[in-house]
Amino acid sequence: MSIARKVVPIRPAPDPAARADTPHRPSLDDAEILAAITRSDASAAAAFHDRVRPTVDRVVQRMLRSGDPDREDLTQNALIVLVTSVDRYRGDGPLDAWVSRVTAHVVLKHLRRRRLETRTFDPTYEVETAMSSGSMRSDRRVTLRSALDKVKSLLARLDPLKAWTFVLHDVQGYDLKEIAEITDVSVAAAQGRLSRGRRELMALIEADPSLEEFLKEIEVQP
Repeated sequence: MSIARKVVPIRPAPDPAARADTPHRPSLDDAEILAAITRSDASAAAAFHDRVRPTVDRVVQRMLRSGDPDREDLTQNALIVLVTSVDRYRGDGPLDAWVSRVTAHVVLKHLRRRRLETRTFDPTYEVETAMSSGSMRSDRRVTLRSALDKVKSLLARLDPLKAWTFVLHDVQGYDLKEIAEITDVSVAAAQGRLSRGRRELMALIEADPSLEEFLKEIEVQP
């Protein structure tokens, strides 16, 4: 399902001959890029895209399963939202942190609309990547795969917002204020979801002795 118009600037490949005759222009810093975007300076669009795209890609990649059909559309949509809301960035924190929060909000909002959180919910992207890299021993890969499958099945049994709050905080490192912004709730509500999500997940793990053994085995393996 398409969710956004694709408006990422497409720039032609530079002409090597022209490039040789053109004096080098220093790249803009964050403040200059943001000021130009706020002024609706079209020439800054490419610089803004290049600056924020890696962070957007990383957040979308971590929050969706690989091969998700909406992945590219969500990336484009996040870039649109970033451009249209850039005046809300007050410079009171790193630009990458703001870009990450806005992108995570876009992805989570889409998942709510899609009403398929338990089918798209995959907090284990980085571990899955490590497992497929070929650098992990086969016996460790089998053990870790079993543990991941069990943890993912338990997370799917939680309320999706509790599960996402847990993953955003404990797995992806967002603080409670950031999670509150991403999920459109108060900090107190985010804290409540985190506490309840942790408690419910731990109860489910404790009720599965085999999973506890898997997790212990993973922890002690080199």
